[in-house]
Amino acid sequence: MKKATTAAAASTNPVEEYLAAVPEPARRTLQKLRADIRSVMPAEASEGMSYGMPSFRDKKAGMLVAYAAFKDHCSFFPTPGAMDPFEEALKNYRSSKGTIHFSPDKPLPVALVRKIVKERLRLVAAKVVKRKMNTRMTTKTKR
Repeated sequence: MKKATTAAAASTNPVEEYLAAVPEPARRTLQKLRADIRSVMPAEASEGMSYGMPSFRDKKAGMLVAYAAFKDHCSFFPTPGAMDPFEEALKNYRSSKGTIHFSPDKPLPVALVRKIVKERLRLVAAKVVKRKMNTRMTTKTKR
């Protein structure tokens, strides 16, 4: 029995499948955003799907950032804290708590994406360290 040879059947990567289903010009915009995000992600970060969207995750911290295409816009989900320092740079984009909306024809600037991702990574690292410190303190007080 022959196996199906469609692009979706041939691909085992759900992110690639998601992107293949996105119409142009949003597909090209998201592929570029993905590359910009990847360029600053640590090697141990993994890529997958979360809530039906491509995302980058960390084993210890969970979701780092995500992105998606919608009918009339694309979105980047770096979480609220990571956006805060860039309020001025984001003033020309529609945003809500933890989300930046942009047109596929007017993507986010590469430098801004990289800065936001680095800020998210900094916040996550600080949270992991704080969690470790709290665990150590709790362990010491139990002794």
